[in-house]
Amino acid sequence: MPKKTDEPSPAALLLDTHVWLWLFEGVAAELAPSLVRTLEAAGRDRRLLVSVLSVWEIAMLEARRRVRLSMDCRAWVRRALQAPGLRLHGLTPAVAIESTRLPGAIHGDPVDRMLVATARLTGATIVTRDSRILDYAADGYVAALPAERGRPS
Repeated sequence: MPKKTDEPSPAALLLDTHVWLWLFEGVAAELAPSLVRTLEAAGRDRRLLVSVLSVWEIAMLEARRRVRLSMDCRAWVRRALQAPGLRLHGLTPAVAIESTRLPGAIHGDPVDRMLVATARLTGATIVTRDSRILDYAADGYVAALPAERGRPS
């Protein structure tokens, strides 16, 4: 049955940097199977977002040897951005400004602030394990989906 055009489409899911890294590095223990299924379904519907700031953050972490990628960083980013249904969201002036005017109490990490601003401005749900962002969401300032750990095998 075709989808009715007047139904609201489900919100996009904005992947926090660590979730994007775990998902595309195949680190199964970091993400619950139910979350992986949710993310795969969002990908099929073209509802997965990654911020260009996450590209920068992964490159910075890899350059500082705080993360190890399965391949060269440039190749990893190219491949991860080609995942089905994944869309790259750029840094816009609106996101930059919103990140400096977020309501309520949120920590000062500029990348996290811009990810939250991106989620707020796009109506996306941010997928994260960051407790500060999850607390901010619990206060009603942004929609968030906790990135629960998978079960030990």
